[in-house]
Parts: sequence; structure tokens; C-alpha cells
Amino acid sequence: MNLFFVIPGDLDTRTGGYGYDRRIISGLRARGWTVNIVQLDGDYPVPDTASRARASQALAQIPDGATVLADGLALGALPDEVERDAARLRVVALVHHPLADETGIEPALAAALEVSERRALAFARAVVVTSRATAARLAHFGVAPERITVIEPGTDPAPLARTSLQSAICNLQSEISLLCVATVTPRKGYHLLVSALAAVPHANWRLTCAGSLDRDPGTVAGVRAQLRACGLADRVTFAGDLDPAMLAAEYDRADLFVLPTLYEGYGMAVAEALARGLPVISTATGAIPDLVGTAAGIVVPPGDLPAFTRALSRAMDDSGLRVRLAAGARAVRDRLLTWETAAAAMARVLEEAAN
Repeated sequence: MNLFFVIPGDLDTRTGGYGYDRRIISGLRARGWTVNIVQLDGDYPVPDTASRARASQALAQIPDGATVLADGLALGALPDEVERDAARLRVVALVHHPLADETGIEPALAAALEVSERRALAFARAVVVTSRATAARLAHFGVAPERITVIEPGTDPAPLARTSLQSAICNLQSEISLLCVATVTPRKGYHLLVSALAAVPHANWRLTCAGSLDRDPGTVAGVRAQLRACGLADRVTFAGDLDPAMLAAEYDRADLFVLPTLYEGYGMAVAEALARGLPVISTATGAIPDLVGTAAGIVVPPGDLPAFTRALSRAMDDSGLRVRLAAGARAVRDRLLTWETAAAAMARVLEEAAN
């Protein structure tokens, strides 16, 4: 099978969406597929006129009858271009989450993105999403359920974190190591996390934030200023993007994984924490409630600062609770899907679209 995968920007970008794309490409190639990367430049999902023209040119060069998997970050921004080529190409959309649902964008832009993505999705033969929550959300975009396939991300097997293997994780006199893995953008809820940490009575903790500091400098500056105002700056380390070995070391030394995200398509970092047996404090968005359940962590409504503060405080103050949640996380890790399963499911969708 031959596939053209349309991807905006740098495929090596360390985000969950690009990570998903990379692993699907690798999985399809392992199954014998030829995957041609069609890389689009420009500021997606709001490309300028020149970028749109180059995207149109790139799509026009794909041969008639080809199967095309288009990342939603690009597809949703190019309805005119997709419409022009939909009749001669077998287009499958990959939607990590609707573009209009990004946190922090202006209402007018959100409205425009919703119209744009709705139009583009109408020309796709099939739509792949990464969680049941996103599948339900696409009903609002006029996508019939029978056109949607949920293919959740896989999770690599990983060694249990050092603290997950201990019978008494950090008694109340020990420093608690918190880990948050997320790009520093408004959607990830860093402002909420800082407010919660400022309010918890437990004083002996350190937080490491692993994620890009380049995507939204304004948010980074705002979070740093908030930490200084709260007197917490010396307890928080912004590690930036970490390579796999360095990130694995951070997971290994963590006691508690925290992610106050306001919106997720899936929540891959949560799955990665569970694969290491770490208890999780996070929010009910994407697949996070299904991943964590009631045994592996505490999940609260997105944006609910009092609830997140209470959950964080409980987990930090009760070492016995952390031990029980770590045991729950170790049980969950055996149920996580593999990337091989995800690639096989994607291959089936693409084969059906090609016929």
C-alpha cells in the first residue's frame, strides 16, 4: 500500500499530536506500507496566503487515486484546497482535536476555524480521531458516526518508576517530587497548577515541568511571574523539551504526576505516567477519565481550581493514598494499548478508504 501523509510543520516537534503521527508512520512502514511525507510549511492552523498556495501546489502533485492521510491541523485550515482535490484523492482526516477548541484563541478565530474545519471534514472519506470524546465532539461538526473511527494512541512499555516500587512512597517528612509533562501553553493549565500549589498546606515539594518553552512565550512569562508573586519560583524547574532518556529519568524520580489541562484530545502524557506506575492528578478531558479511572489517581473537572487544589492536597498529604493510587496505576499499565494495535487499526481504515 502507498500512502501520502500530509503534515504541517516539523514532524519531529515534541507534542502528543506529532508523536502520534510519527508512531503511526513507523507502524505502517513496519507493516510494509510506503509512506510519503507531504510536509507543509506555514503557521497552521492559520496559514497565510503564500503558505496556502504552497499547500495547494503540494496537494496537486499527489497522483490521482492516491490515498491521503491528512493531519487535522492542516486539513481543517484548507477547505478550499481539499474540496478541489477530494474527487481525485482518497482523503482520510486525522483529527487529534477540533481546531476551534484550542484554549486561549479569540472567539472570532474559533468561529472561523469551526466553519473551516466543518467544510474540510465534509470532503474526507473517513475521519480518524484519537479518543471517544473527540468522536462525540465531531457530531457538532456534522460528521456522521459511521464515518468516524477511534484509534487511540499506543503506549510504550516502560519500567516502573522507582517510587512506584517502594512500599511507602515518601512519608510526610520527605520531599515530594511532582512532574508535569506538557508544552507551556494556555491549554495545559499551568496557571491553575501554580495557584493550586500556592494553596496546598504541604510545603515540602518540588515540581519539574517538562515541555517546550518556545510555543507561547507570553504564557511562559506569565507563569514565571505568577511563581515569583507566590514565592514558589525556587521550587519549580522548567526543563524544556527533553529527549527520551532525560524524560524517562524525570518519570523515574517522580512521586506524583500532575496535569491540570483544560482540554485534551487524548492525554498521552497521562498514559505514559501510568505505564510507569505513577499516581495521577488530572482533569476529566479527552480519554483521561477512562485511563485513570478511580484507582490510579484523582480526576476533577477541567478549570475547577478548588477541586484540583483539594485533589493535590489529598495526594500530597496522605502517603497511604499515594501508595494505593500507585498500585492502581500499576494495574492500569497492563491494559494500555500498543502502537502496533494502533497502526493495524489505521491500516484497516486506510485500506477501506482506498476501495
